[in-house]
Amino acid sequence: MKEKIYAALSNIVDPEVGFDIVSLGLIYDAACDENGKAKVTMTLSTRSCPLHEMILSWVETAVLNVDGVKECEIDLVWEPAWSIEMASDEVRAALGA
Repeated sequence: MKEKIYAALSNIVDPEVGFDIVSLGLIYDAACDENGKAKVTMTLSTRSCPLHEMILSWVETAVLNVDGVKECEIDLVWEPAWSIEMASDEVRAALGA
């Protein structure tokens, strides 16, 4: 189930940088219990992200569209703080990091 959730989340592109939120390293964990309750632990690139609410809404929608998921809880955390080192090699290379 974790893989299905990550796959769904990889379709969400952060419009400010043009990469998906999984490749950016914004998703810290995803799980789903036997009752269909999913929990996504994630962060945003900055606390002042102007698309904060929109991205969280996209995450919830994507997770709820995964077969077997009935509920979605998003745990938005700020520790550890996101940094470019958390992004995939492809993203870091494209962004010149």
